[in-house]
Amino acid sequence: MRCVRMQRDQGLGSLVLLLLVGGHVVSGTESSDYSEAEVLPDSFPSAPAEPLPEFLLEPEDAFIVKNRPVQLRCRASPATQIYFKCNGEWVNQNDHVTRESLDQITGLVVREVDISVSRTQVEELFGLEDYWCQCVAWSSAGTTKSNRAYVRIAYLRKNFEQEPLGREVRLEQEVLLQCRPPEGMPAAEVDWLKNEDIIEPSQDHNFLITIDHDLIIKQARLSDTANYTCVARNVVAKRRSSTATLIVYVSGGWSSWTEWSECNARCGRGWQRRTRSCTNPAPLNGGGFCEGTPVQRVTCTTLCPVDGGWTEWAKWSACGTECTHWRSRECQAPPPINGGRHCSGSMMESKNCTEGLCARTLAPGMGVAVYTGLVVALLLSVIMVLCVGVLAYRRRCRHLHGDITDSSSALTAAFHPGNYKPPRQDNPHPLHPSAPPDLTATAGAFRGPLFSLQHGVNDSPHKIPMTTSPLLDPLPSLKIKVYNSSTLSSLELPADMGPIDGEILSLKSVGTVGRERDYHSHTLSREPGLSTSTTLGNLGGRLTIPNTGVSLLVPPSTIPQGKFYEMYLIISKWDKTTLPSEGSQTVLSPVVSCGPSGMLLNRPVVLTLPHCAQLDTPTPDWALTLKTQTHQGAWEEVLTVGEETLSSPCYLQLEEECCHVLMEQLGTYGLVGQSCPPQPACKRLQLALFAPRAPCLSLDYSLRIYCIHDTPHALKEVLDLERSLGGVLLEDPKPLLFKDSYHNLRLSIHDIPHTHWRSKLLAKYQEIPFYHIWSGSQRPLHCTFSLERGSLAVSQLTCKICVRQVEGEGQIFQLHTDIQETLPPHSPLPSGGTCLPSSQVGPYAFRLPDSIRQKICASLDAPSARGCDWRLLARSLGFDRYLNYFATKPSPTGVLLDLWEACNQGDADLVSLATALEEMGKSEVLVVMTTDGDC
Repeated sequence: MRCVRMQRDQGLGSLVLLLLVGGHVVSGTESSDYSEAEVLPDSFPSAPAEPLPEFLLEPEDAFIVKNRPVQLRCRASPATQIYFKCNGEWVNQNDHVTRESLDQITGLVVREVDISVSRTQVEELFGLEDYWCQCVAWSSAGTTKSNRAYVRIAYLRKNFEQEPLGREVRLEQEVLLQCRPPEGMPAAEVDWLKNEDIIEPSQDHNFLITIDHDLIIKQARLSDTANYTCVARNVVAKRRSSTATLIVYVSGGWSSWTEWSECNARCGRGWQRRTRSCTNPAPLNGGGFCEGTPVQRVTCTTLCPVDGGWTEWAKWSACGTECTHWRSRECQAPPPINGGRHCSGSMMESKNCTEGLCARTLAPGMGVAVYTGLVVALLLSVIMVLCVGVLAYRRRCRHLHGDITDSSSALTAAFHPGNYKPPRQDNPHPLHPSAPPDLTATAGAFRGPLFSLQHGVNDSPHKIPMTTSPLLDPLPSLKIKVYNSSTLSSLELPADMGPIDGEILSLKSVGTVGRERDYHSHTLSREPGLSTSTTLGNLGGRLTIPNTGVSLLVPPSTIPQGKFYEMYLIISKWDKTTLPSEGSQTVLSPVVSCGPSGMLLNRPVVLTLPHCAQLDTPTPDWALTLKTQTHQGAWEEVLTVGEETLSSPCYLQLEEECCHVLMEQLGTYGLVGQSCPPQPACKRLQLALFAPRAPCLSLDYSLRIYCIHDTPHALKEVLDLERSLGGVLLEDPKPLLFKDSYHNLRLSIHDIPHTHWRSKLLAKYQEIPFYHIWSGSQRPLHCTFSLERGSLAVSQLTCKICVRQVEGEGQIFQLHTDIQETLPPHSPLPSGGTCLPSSQVGPYAFRLPDSIRQKICASLDAPSARGCDWRLLARSLGFDRYLNYFATKPSPTGVLLDLWEACNQGDADLVSLATALEEMGKSEVLVVMTTDGDC
């Protein structure tokens, strides 16, 4: 191989390599790739003599600050030559500063070179590309190029593209402060200052700086009220944005109301007030003041105190042994009431009755004899009383034993009518339902039908409706127990009897329940018209309290096979129960008990409760809560509508006038609610006007107006009360929306013919306090207008009664009546109170036949990929508020159909259900309903 000559062209600053290979000359400029200008040996060795150059240090990007040039440096090993090339042109060799050294470990030559780039060189570059330089190193094995290093002129504009703006935010609100730094080279780094201190998000996790240089305060604190500044900096300069002031304010909140003050009038009409302060919390940093009034005032009436007065002195007593007689008087003319003062003076007085002529003539021993005689007479009296008592007790026991013997003989004589001996008419203590005797006796077996031992309300408690068939085979274990209507009938049968009549099995199961009843069955009072009960088994049924809107649906298969329970449904009277409301809550439904509690249910039952919440507003104004009463009498929350979870034990379907509760635990339940800010909620009330039914024979005449809940049960309660008082409803009740606004209900009477009538009301109007109506603690609420006619000849009464809530809605009664006539009864059927049978047992209680129910469940229970399953049925029927409740049931469709039965109990037809199935495309189910049902 020939040697290689390197010549340098001084004018062009380039190198020309002449390669002599095999006697041929190949020339090329340095602008071509150096990889093409290799020296090819005559023969290739197995390994190069030395490796390709490797850069130990490559040039890095640099910025020219003001007019200061930058230095670029690179280092390579092994390298025979090393030069810089900038923007495609070789840098003059004289501009290079080269250093050479030897690597002590490898023994290879290490070359290092530096160049200087000035601002002028960079500015003179024409084109879009930035100024760049690259290092090229040679060795005997070839050439190696470094990465490009870019040289740019550094700068930083003065104006921010976006500066942070001051704000006022409420406490715990998220805050965003934006900052866009000025344009610069290199790009500016951003810091945030809080009152001139740098914010470190790593130390205070409430701060966050985004990739776009924005500052986020996750939850504004009072300590975050400060001046915030955005600072941009690079190698050239530092810029500050304008300062943004952040103010964190706190809006005021009301404290709790104080207790009502005492009435300011000691006698008669006055005022009570209570206050609250805007200190929970107090407004801060310009926060809004509390809305509303800090003072509430209601009217009050204090009974006037009446001081006591003495009656006339009684007559003097007979002259006593002490030669004195007595007389007394009482503090009853009038007696002191309402805190009035008691009479002053003595109740008794005495004086000498012989005018000083009294003389004691008894001998010294006569006093002892007199007292001894009195003691003996007293002992004889006590002995005679004891004798009379013993005789009376023995006679009573003889009569009572005769009655029980007769009852037992009725059992041993196969209940033959001729052998039954009724209680004696002269027995002062007959067998009474409130104290039933235990008529347990061993009897023989019998064949033929056996009737249930449950007796109706009107049946005698001693009436045992058994068959008159003869008793044949003995059954030693047969026990018959007769209880009164407040307990369960029971009949115990042996377990090894074999096939027996279905009704006998019914009685056996009833007896089992009778032993498992909880204490509620003995403490709950069953008022006439407010309760119902019946015995139900696996076929289910329905309990309804007529004209109240309260019912209990027990679906088929709810009660285990072979079990029978006497189930009851009772509406608690307001004066015999504690109300479930507390604080600002109000009672919206009657308190209803269903039982027996603690019984095992295979599927949910449906309890229907009427309510008086106004629900037709476009925004939700109510926070409704279902509550249950514990065995200790305390009330606990079961669920809040709209806040159900998988652990919620119930599901509540809300309608305009009633609600349906799916539950698996029987007990005492009630619906309460409270206003949902900012809009006040409204309760639906009814105003009922009553007058005496009988002709008025005196000059006084009264009208009573009741303010009650708009539920069938509330109206029924008032109708029963007025019926007992001799009152009659003059016209249909009028509705009234009562708003949660702390304003009272005002009642006034107008347009009275003053020539014939006079009102005894001293004030212009009467008021029922707001909290009496809203809390529902006083039932029933009413006002009486007392009138007086001028003479007995006046018979016509015409007037107008206005009832309205202050700053709210109202109603007007136009009255025209003849008080000398007997008014006919006016008893409207309450809304939603259609008179249904009090109890329905088995298939008769359900509109949907069991065969259709099973086929619908089989078709819709399985999940469908198209979504055409029970979920679509729930949406079609409007039961889709919380689908997870139904999803946890073994048959979601079955529970939906049970709820549909409860919602349509009064007018249930299959058309609505068939329409929903038709929209779902379930034609096969429609065919079944058309064939088997009444669609």
